[in-house]
Formats: sequence, structure tokens, C-alpha cells
Amino acid sequence: MKSLMKKVVLATAVAAAPLMVGTGAMAEGEKYILVSHAPDSDSWWNTIKNGIALAGEQVGAEVEYRNPPTGDVADMARIIDQAAASSPDGIITTLADFDVLKGPIRAAVDQGIDVIIMNTGTPEQAREVGALMYVGQPEYDAGFAAGQRAKDEGVTKFLCVNHAIQQPTVGERCRGYADGLGVELGNSMMDSGTDPSEIKNKVLAYLSANPDVNGILTLGPVSADPTIAALQENGMAGEIHFGTFDLGEEIVKGIKDGIINWGIDQQPFLQAYMPVIILANWDRYGVLPGNNINSGPGFVTKDGLAKVEEFAGEYR
Repeated sequence: MKSLMKKVVLATAVAAAPLMVGTGAMAEGEKYILVSHAPDSDSWWNTIKNGIALAGEQVGAEVEYRNPPTGDVADMARIIDQAAASSPDGIITTLADFDVLKGPIRAAVDQGIDVIIMNTGTPEQAREVGALMYVGQPEYDAGFAAGQRAKDEGVTKFLCVNHAIQQPTVGERCRGYADGLGVELGNSMMDSGTDPSEIKNKVLAYLSANPDVNGILTLGPVSADPTIAALQENGMAGEIHFGTFDLGEEIVKGIKDGIINWGIDQQPFLQAYMPVIILANWDRYGVLPGNNINSGPGFVTKDGLAKVEEFAGEYR
């Protein structure tokens, strides 16, 4: 029965699709700008770019991606001001540093521009700046879930490699992880920087000075990839528990090879895709989801890599 129903739904959708494409409402030409805190060097954000591009194509809206080349949050604040000055129909933005970005975002809202917060920040912060909603992964909750899982898998003392120390919400992953383990964060969170060689050397030095560490958490490909290299160099690859946030080519390979136990997928594609769809429907029909959208966390293990490998760096 379920298979038959699925076929009926699919046939109905296929039959209806040409009618939807032909309606004027699907090509009204709104302009939406997504502003992120990511530096140009962070390839993880390619999935975000793919998400807004596909959503824009599907709803007939113009979409644009802007970011500070070096990841400087003060520069990002200026970019939000510039985006608002161009009077788009909507702005989708991360809220990497509430104190720095709340002013420009609130100014855009006061100007009459619809804003959706995505990826970083919290639903509470989104409400405070006047945004329509928040689409993303609750960072503390995701970290807590990771810590609970790591505890069940035998981790007692850990290193959290934080490559984005200047973004307070990202650090919530480390704090949640510690609480999930039931231990103090203390000096377990490392300010690693973003240089791959520096990250590798810092991880090697920390593990050498703290031989009782039996778990590592990295916060994305920027810190995960050099950490993999560090563990391969000191012979601990596959011997120490290793969890990471986000996915990427080296992370997927690490999971497959047994170096990484699991990756936490916050589904960046949805974080970019959904705001464009939501803004278009809000602009055209005045409909808006009643709640914020949690895009993660989802744990990806060796057993669930097929779809991830197929779409890694594109939609995953």
C-alpha cells in the first residue's frame, strides 16, 4: 500500500509540475542576498552557495552570496549595511557575533527588509534583532548530543579543536560536548587558528602534553583535515576517538577509513535553500512557518556514507 501511495503522489507531482512552472507567481524576480561570515578559503560554504542557487532557480528569484574575504566579522557588518543599502527583498545572514552584527541587522529590519538568520546565532537572538525566523543547528544542543554519544563510546577526557574562536556561537559546540560528557570544559578547547600546518602542530603538541586524552572533537573541515594529518603522523589514527562537526571530502574519507567515528551533519544545503523558499512564499502569499527550523544535528557514520559520498561538497 505504501509503495502504491508513493507512486500516486509522484505521478500527481509530475503532472502538476508543468502548471506550476508556467504561473506568473513563480517568476516574480525578487532579489535576496545571503551574507556569511566565512572566509574565501572555507570550501564548506560551497554547499551553501549551491543551496541558494537551486532555490533561486526554482522560485524565479535573483540570489547573491556575499562574505568578508578573510572572515573578519567587522567587515561582515559593513557588508550587511551595503546589502541593505541596495534595498533587496530579503537578507539571509549568519549571526556569528551578536554584539557586532545586531546593529546592522536591526537597521535592515527597520528599513523594511525581511531578514532570516541562518547557520550561526540562536532563535532567541534572531527574534531580538527582528528577524522572521532562524534556520540552523542549535550549537549547544548539537555539542551536548555529541558529548553524550562520545561518553557512551568511552571518551573521558577530550580536546576540542576550535578554528573559529572569534565566533562565540561556534564555541558552544565545545561547551555542549563537555556537558554531554559530564566534565568541565577547562582548557580542553584549543584556539587552533586556521592555518593547516599550525593546527596540525598544535594538536600534536597538545596530545603529547596530555597523554590521557582519549577523545577529539573538531568543529569543521578547517580543523578536522589537519587533525587527521596529525593523528596519521603520531600513529594515533584509528586509535583515539574522533568526532567532528560538518562534512567534507577528507572527513568522509576519514569516516570511511575508520579514523573518524562520526561526523555531525548540520545540513548546510537546507540552511541556504529553505530561507530562499520561505522568503519567496512570504513575499508572494504572506505565508510563514510558525516555528524556527532545526537543520541538525544528524550523525553520519561509516554505515550511512552512500548518499553523503555521492553528494559531498555539493548538497551534503
